[in-house]
Amino acid sequence: MSRISLSKLREMKVAGEKIAILTAYDASFSHVLDQAGVDVILVGDSLGMVVQGQESTLPVTVDDMVYHTRNVVRGSESVFVIADMPFMSYANPEQAISNAARLMAEGGAHMVKLEGGAVVCETLKQLADRGVAVCAHLGLLPQSVHRLGGYRVQGKKESEAATLIEDAKALQQAGADMLVLECVPADLAKQITAAVDMPVIGIGAGADCDGQVLVLYDMLGITPGKRPRFTHDFLADTGAIPAAIAKYVQDVKSGAFPSPEQQY
Repeated sequence: MSRISLSKLREMKVAGEKIAILTAYDASFSHVLDQAGVDVILVGDSLGMVVQGQESTLPVTVDDMVYHTRNVVRGSESVFVIADMPFMSYANPEQAISNAARLMAEGGAHMVKLEGGAVVCETLKQLADRGVAVCAHLGLLPQSVHRLGGYRVQGKKESEAATLIEDAKALQQAGADMLVLECVPADLAKQITAAVDMPVIGIGAGADCDGQVLVLYDMLGITPGKRPRFTHDFLADTGAIPAAIAKYVQDVKSGAFPSPEQQY
C-alpha cells in the first residue's frame, strides 16, 4: 500500500476534499488511525503535555521527536507523517537543517512543522531549498505560550489579522507546503485559506480550512483538565476508539466538524 503524498494533499485542496489529521505518538495508535482512514498523522510536540505530563510543549527534545516519529511511521502504511520541530530546534537555519535531517532520516518523517511567521521565512527557505517539505504554523503558537500570555485566540484585532494574512503569503513564498492555523477567528481562517495555494489545516479555526487536526487524546476525551472549546469527545459518541476515529474522519470529510459551537 502506497502512502498519501504531498501531491495528493494538494490535489485534495483543489478538489475541495477535506483533509483529516490527528496526532499520534506510538505505533499502536498510528495503526488504528491508518486503518480508520486518517490522511495525515502529526507527531506533535503536544506529546510533552499528553504523554510526558509536562506543563507545556517547551521541554520536548529532538531526541523525543525522533523516537516517537519512528514509532508512528513503523505502525502505519498509508498515512503521510509530519513531525514537529520542538522549541528552539530551528533557532537558525543551520540548526534547523541539522534537526530536520534527523527527523527525516532517523525518524522517517515526510514533512517537518515549525511555528512562526515572517521571522522563520529564511529558515524555511533554507529547508525548502534542500528538499525538505515544511508545514508552517500560525495563530496560537504553543512554543510561544509564555510570550503570548496563555492559550488565547489570535488575530481578533484588524491589525493582527492583516499580519497573519501577510505572514501566510510570505511563508508560502518562502517554500512552505502546508499551513496549520490554530485558534483564529473562522472568518480570518477562511480568508487565509483562499489567499494561499497550499493546504491550510485548522485547529480551532473554523470549518472553511482545507482540513482539520486535533490532538488525539482531546478527541478521545482523555486529556486531563479542561478540554479546549474547539474539540469534541468522539469516544463518548461511539463507545470504541476505532469507531471514534472513523467518526472524526467522517465528520471532517462531510464538514460536520467543526460545528459553529467549536469555532471562534
